[in-house]
Amino acid sequence: MAELVTGEAVALDIRVARLASRGCAILLDLLFQMVLLNIAIYFTAMTSLVADEAWTVGLTLLAVVTVLVGYPCVFETLSRGRTLGKMAVGLRVVADDGGPIRFRQALVRALAGVIEFWTFYGSPALITSFCNQRGKRLGDLFAGTIVIQERVPASAFFGPVAVMPPQLAWWGRSLELSQLSDELAMTARQYLSRFWELLPEVRDSLGHRIASQVVAVVSPPPPPGVRPEILLSAVLAERRHREEWRLAQRRARRMQRLGWTAWTPQPAPAMAMAGPPPSGPPRQGPPAPPPFSAPGQGQPQFLPPPNYGAGPYQHVLNAPRPPAQGPYPSGGYSTTGPGPGGPYPPPGAVPPGPPPQGPYPPAR
Repeated sequence: MAELVTGEAVALDIRVARLASRGCAILLDLLFQMVLLNIAIYFTAMTSLVADEAWTVGLTLLAVVTVLVGYPCVFETLSRGRTLGKMAVGLRVVADDGGPIRFRQALVRALAGVIEFWTFYGSPALITSFCNQRGKRLGDLFAGTIVIQERVPASAFFGPVAVMPPQLAWWGRSLELSQLSDELAMTARQYLSRFWELLPEVRDSLGHRIASQVVAVVSPPPPPGVRPEILLSAVLAERRHREEWRLAQRRARRMQRLGWTAWTPQPAPAMAMAGPPPSGPPRQGPPAPPPFSAPGQGQPQFLPPPNYGAGPYQHVLNAPRPPAQGPYPSGGYSTTGPGPGGPYPPPGAVPPGPPPQGPYPPAR
């Protein structure tokens, strides 16, 4: 791990590419270059049949320089720091300030790479990488770039990044998310996926910045005192839940057109919840999910409850909290039932009256 200071004076922890991964990327790039070079030399050799030897030698030198210098320069410029070998290994070249690499920097790296790897069998690049703390070779030092590891670990795919906190479930159902763009949602998701990789001060400042942008485009506003990672997790989980519900609707209509029997999602009722759920004696146990009839079967089956995995907010909820300072006890929200503990019922409790159906069916 190394520290990278962005143009906004924010320190980020990055994963510097190791020597083994960079060596694999270089070998793959050399393999692709040799294939392109053989094809280019074959076509230039055909010119010897219609031109003199000087033309053949000139075109051969031009083809060699184009492949050795133009291949990394063009790929790193167009793909923002990645060649075919780096794409396969999961590496990326970025500037020292964290920005994307430019054509000038890619050209300097390519020219220096020809000198490094084709003189003394790559010894200058190897010695410089061992002596530099960030593993930079001469081309990186001249161009002001650094090679980082951008591949997400496999543990990140064990569960969704965003889950719905039980304390904000009533607020998430009433959200208006039509103004939330895909770019802002992706930014929030990347922040949650790298939540524990950031420094605490960077984590808080970046979280408040993204949360303020999200709050500006959603309504109603969240309860006061909610931490930014919990708020972003609730918004993204509700957004995913609604997308799953729309997908279930389209799937049910498609199955109806094919003549299969399937459960049809009910239309979402209008919800204008301006506050927490009504208080009262909780009913034991949550309501049962709606039945689902599989194609070709007559017995109804019940959908299993969704498994949302773990999220960053769970660690925050387990942390000690200061005494209540306002209408929202326990740091802005409460997990206890009505009465002295707080205004909201526990996550497993259900308000009195008929079992709530909810605007969306449970996710499959």
